Amino acid sequence: MKHLLNTLYILTPQSYLCREGETVVVKQEDETKFQLPIHTLSSIICFGLTGASPYLFELCGQNNVSLCFFSQYGKFQGRYTGKLNGNVCLRRIQYRMADDTEFCLGISKTFMQAKIANCRTVLLRANRNYPQNCLLPAIEALKNHTLSLEPATNLAKLRGKEGDAARTYFGVFNSLITKADCGFNFNERSRRPPLDEVNALLSFIYTLLAHDTAAALEGVGLDPAVGFYHQDRPGRPGLALDLMEEMRAFIADRLVLNLINLEQVKPEGFEKTPSGSVLMNEETRKTVLTEYQTRKSREIKHPYLKEKIPIGLLPHVQAVLLARYIRGELDAYPAFIYR
Repeated sequence: MKHLLNTLYILTPQSYLCREGETVVVKQEDETKFQLPIHTLSSIICFGLTGASPYLFELCGQNNVSLCFFSQYGKFQGRYTGKLNGNVCLRRIQYRMADDTEFCLGISKTFMQAKIANCRTVLLRANRNYPQNCLLPAIEALKNHTLSLEPATNLAKLRGKEGDAARTYFGVFNSLITKADCGFNFNERSRRPPLDEVNALLSFIYTLLAHDTAAALEGVGLDPAVGFYHQDRPGRPGLALDLMEEMRAFIADRLVLNLINLEQVKPEGFEKTPSGSVLMNEETRKTVLTEYQTRKSREIKHPYLKEKIPIGLLPHVQAVLLARYIRGELDAYPAFIYR
């Protein structure tokens, strides 16, 4: 169990939630593990096979506490909000803000500054562990790219500056592969389709992260499809792509490098299709999924909350912070920047 930002996270599968007076009780095998007054909560988020009594649903409905259910792997399953549903009001504000070019530019700068800062941290850590002079110019350039975002006067210019930063970062990404003769080589970022094994890994894990982020946004009542930086496009989760930008380097890129440098994946675990795209075979995909879930279970100290959380909760915490900012409860959105 984890209590953050008036949200109770139930992380242990096979838990059961019930009501005792005006409190929420969490039980495992008929043993009470946790008890909390309902008035201290705004939502309860459950992962895995978690059950809840009808009386708890009644208590949550009476106190406007939302009850959200996700699968063990983070797939959004459902949300109970009782009689008063705040989703409509929150989404109406979100839609109005998405039409406000000034707001979109401001929040997009925040997303991109955090993204570039976290990319720079990946390079700094690599340079600390395996000093390589070739990384120093890129580290300095990313610092300058972060500063250059502020003067951008529209989203088109911001996207251009973000593209410059991405080229700088991925321009030295191959140097982060420290295992000699591992058979992996990265030249440039290729998305649709991925043209080498490293790009295949990046694209696959980015897809997993986008899925988790979209589910987290649904859990707090935001519309994952309506973004501020990524504009509307049928079938594209624009807001999920916005929010995941700040987490890409920390969660996905570092995982890809670990998989390669620790030899958890091999070049022979990929295959090239007639169209030229590179795909993982089933065994490699299983390995990546297992390591992704393992990474999500590791704990970090959240830079804004100053509390330890599993990495898997990061999209959910950032979604809550974003929802609070959109509702006007926070003066600014505290993007995730890992030091």
